[in-house]
Amino acid sequence: MMKAAVCREYGGPDVVTLEERPTPQPGDNDVQIRVITTCVNSADWRIRSLNVPTGFGIIVRLFFGFFRPRQPVLGSELAGVVERTGKSVTQFKPGDHVIAMTGIRLGARAEYVVLPENTLIVRKPDNLTWEQAAALCFGGTAALDFLFHKGKLSAGEHVLINGATGTVGSAAIQLARQAGATVTAVCSYHSTPAVRALGADHVINYETEDFRDYTHRWDIILDTIGNARWKDSKRPLKPNGRLLRVVADMNDTLLSFLHKDREGRREITGTAREDIADVNALANLARQGNFQPVIHASFPLTDIRDAHQVMDKPGKHGSVVVRVSDPD
Repeated sequence: MMKAAVCREYGGPDVVTLEERPTPQPGDNDVQIRVITTCVNSADWRIRSLNVPTGFGIIVRLFFGFFRPRQPVLGSELAGVVERTGKSVTQFKPGDHVIAMTGIRLGARAEYVVLPENTLIVRKPDNLTWEQAAALCFGGTAALDFLFHKGKLSAGEHVLINGATGTVGSAAIQLARQAGATVTAVCSYHSTPAVRALGADHVINYETEDFRDYTHRWDIILDTIGNARWKDSKRPLKPNGRLLRVVADMNDTLLSFLHKDREGRREITGTAREDIADVNALANLARQGNFQPVIHASFPLTDIRDAHQVMDKPGKHGSVVVRVSDPD
């Protein structure tokens, strides 16, 4: 048996409880991972609370469970140690330190996880702490997908990141700078030193300024919080500029393909892809010292509700990590 954080109904942090559950066993092509650290990210928060952009509530219920979560163990990213492997597994062996994304399987908020070896599992960079390792993927893969796959970011372009201190925003600052872009971060005044340390060239304090009022123009506006609507945010874009919206309501998502003007400005929305090449790219950047996940807070599994409470409040900087078990 193993301990797991379980969510059997939708609601606030108090719906999350600790339970004993059967330890999953690997099949022939599977890897059993002992989870050292995991994260409570915005996807977990949205599934648990049903606090989703307008129009997506029914879709979330249909996909994850109409009246209650179909998979009660949430969590989609983890770092841990390979405990057992199936007889057909060739890429990993017991004792390997790994990072993994479970995707729509969820289940990472438990002492053990079983995944097929050909899913999103990579070796943990030695220079990352266990807390950083667990936080590598969620924000990083979303930032990679929107900036490079969807947004086609090129060196020399100017990028504005709206919501620069969150999991996606803090990753996007680092990745855009690595690509040779000039980065403007939108955040609160007290967050200015943090985003500067990540590589932001310019900072806009949203408490006293609105980036839409600036005469400066950007090639890309990356909106990680959902308040950069096309009508108001297209003006600060250069010709052929891209408004990349990580968070958008159903109406904006459906209409985004129509949001393109005569100077080539356009809006791009959608879900972030999760791809093994992107996870490997993030791990390699971390090994080289060129990417470091930002940690807001770390909690033991026994304080899982406290971790969820952080997600219910504004002002989070980076990832909320949960320590599940002790490393070797």
